[in-house]
Amino acid sequence: MLQAYATTKMLEARGIDYELIQYEKRRTLPEKIMSVPRLLNGVLLNDKYEALKKKMGMKKHPEFAKNDAIRMEAFGRFKKKAFTRFSPVFAGYPALCEGAKRYDAVVTGSDQLWSPAGLPTNYYNLMFVPDSVRKISYASSFGVSQIPWYQVKRTAEYLNRLDFISMRENRGSQIVKELTGKEVPTILDPVFSFDMAGWEKLVPAKKNMSEPYIFAYFLGANPAYRKAVEELSRKTGLKIVALRHLDQYVEEDEKFGDIAPYDVGPEEFLNWIRGAEYVCTDSFHGTCFSVIHHKKFMIFNRYSDQSKTSKNSRVDSLCQNLNLSERRFSGDICAIRNEINYQAVDENLMKLKKQTEAYLDKAFDGLV
Repeated sequence: MLQAYATTKMLEARGIDYELIQYEKRRTLPEKIMSVPRLLNGVLLNDKYEALKKKMGMKKHPEFAKNDAIRMEAFGRFKKKAFTRFSPVFAGYPALCEGAKRYDAVVTGSDQLWSPAGLPTNYYNLMFVPDSVRKISYASSFGVSQIPWYQVKRTAEYLNRLDFISMRENRGSQIVKELTGKEVPTILDPVFSFDMAGWEKLVPAKKNMSEPYIFAYFLGANPAYRKAVEELSRKTGLKIVALRHLDQYVEEDEKFGDIAPYDVGPEEFLNWIRGAEYVCTDSFHGTCFSVIHHKKFMIFNRYSDQSKTSKNSRVDSLCQNLNLSERRFSGDICAIRNEINYQAVDENLMKLKKQTEAYLDKAFDGLV
């Protein structure tokens, strides 16, 4: 949500009128039959499996379901306040294709919207947008390091329709080159559109605790990572603020953290990072906001590098491009205490921001 919020604020800063497309799927029986092969996609199966584990965890642990509902309410409050410009609801794919004719340009981007799992929907790849309407990708992400062989042709097809392409990961730019022959830039995720002061204007700072603390934000379920954070707590004497059971029910989370708030939406999340002495996370955006706010942080790999569904490439690119590879967890949690040369990091960020701005200037030229 903070990524989407940053995108809309970037458009407003450029004086570009916009609306967020509201699409309601209404698939016909033939379309449902055509989508059956999609269920064999490994990335989709993994995503479905993780969603199923969360659903089963809620059934088995009613307290988890109750607390997750509190978290969703916090997200709902932010969504209602942050997003106000919407399109009419386009119900069904034909209505979406027709509705796209109302625009001068359509923008898609960031997060893992080009994951192989979503290819058959023909939504985030802008296949519904007419040839006559400008199609722009803003820091798009495949989320994987390799496109499945059976999707190569269709992936190249939608990439070749786009007027402007930019990627969030170095590997993503390489994939575009391999499939289309096009050289496309790797630019910054939209959250980097604003620095520390810029984000404070968008989301006012609020102190949650008077004492220093460790903020733990894990989307994955690796128990060893939680033990490492507990070791850091013992060695520093700092309390752990943990967001529990994020993507699924995690048994180890029941006793993890001295403080475990659930009434945490995007604003509260940002303020927990702002106030932290240390941030431990396996999240890409948890890492981004740690960098923006000049935190001492440690990044834990959420996926095994050998996994076919690994989505580590986004963190790989961030660390390579900002020269922060030493912040990857390699077994020594106390390395988080090491100082980060944020002057050098900010210099790298500034170079990438200039590249990002140059790309956006070109992509949005003539739309104001």
